Amino acid sequence: MANKRATIAAVHEQFGMPNPVFLTRESPNDTVIRWQGRQLVNFSAYNYLGLANHPKVVQAAKDALDSYGASASASRIVAGEIPLYAELEQRLAVMYDVDDAMVTTSGYLTNAGVIGFLLGSGDVAICDALIHRSVSSGVRWAGARQLTFRHNDPESLRSVLRMARGNFDRALVVLEGHYSMDGTIGRVAEIAQVAREFDCAVMVDEAHSFGVLGESGRGVREQAGLAGDAVDIWMGTLSKALGSCGGFVAGDADLIGAMKVCAPGVATLSGGPAPSTIGAALAALDILDREPQRLTRLWANAGLFHTLLTERGLDLGVSQGTPICPVLIPQELRVGYVASRLLQHGIYAGPISAPAVPPGGERVRFFLTSEHTTDQLHLAADQLADAVSAAEKLPDLGDAS
Repeated sequence: MANKRATIAAVHEQFGMPNPVFLTRESPNDTVIRWQGRQLVNFSAYNYLGLANHPKVVQAAKDALDSYGASASASRIVAGEIPLYAELEQRLAVMYDVDDAMVTTSGYLTNAGVIGFLLGSGDVAICDALIHRSVSSGVRWAGARQLTFRHNDPESLRSVLRMARGNFDRALVVLEGHYSMDGTIGRVAEIAQVAREFDCAVMVDEAHSFGVLGESGRGVREQAGLAGDAVDIWMGTLSKALGSCGGFVAGDADLIGAMKVCAPGVATLSGGPAPSTIGAALAALDILDREPQRLTRLWANAGLFHTLLTERGLDLGVSQGTPICPVLIPQELRVGYVASRLLQHGIYAGPISAPAVPPGGERVRFFLTSEHTTDQLHLAADQLADAVSAAEKLPDLGDAS
């Protein structure tokens, strides 16, 4: 991050442009935000269904705050338990067609803590090449090995397992439902089938797919028509489509029960989630059920924006027209220039560079929501095309390091 900040600072100094990193907004993180008294059309919030500032979600957070205070003030296994946890966990378990679920304080720590609990020094995690860094953190925590297979390629996974599976005790295949940097949808059914051939457990990170994929927003399981036990661990977050904060895992009752009493990183040595976050998530699930039109608007906006950018000749990488739309602009200073120019023209979309993506894979990433208007999408597409064209005419901007 220090290098990224230096990169953007260099753009700011060289061109006298605003710095989009650590932008201090003065409003909720909606489709329009306020910054330095200006209104910006915002594409940097993964508030897919516009629920983070929904009145009913905010009120439910306030009600939980009034009833249970600002903090759980303890781990759940001692004095931190409140009825809202069990209510949300039961709803999540039903949605995933599994026995039980567990809510946690952080999506990142959920991945890291669950893998750190499940694996050990003689084990291996075989991960999609584009897997989130939280998974890698968990593998290091566990002292296990990490191997990778080509993104969304079941045959690549089969090749890796054929060569390496016999060298390890337990093996866990990890993939995502909706890849946060590239806007692709995980081939969960095919990859899980290959994993089962080699006696591997399967974990799916649904951080960006729960509430987004599937006819009713139940995630990649619904979209792929899978039974709940098609994989061993369904992981997700409350901070994306549900507009709250925290994480969860769902699966077999014995597995979830063991985590609740034995997993230090996500349960026994971690404070329970703030009551307000659980109240907010429960209200968001109610809205997801009652207002399916939000999901319809989200995907209409995603399709329109993908079309607009494709028509303008922009490089969208391997994205599949989902609500995550990356625009590849190789070179850190150049992508910083584009993000800064967009900010000048009232569009906020964050620049992404290493270590979040490999060098040469720099991009400006757009999160589409159900609440963006078609006018906002057309405006953003036009401004982005102009910014990329201007950046291409610049001399080699060099390396920020």
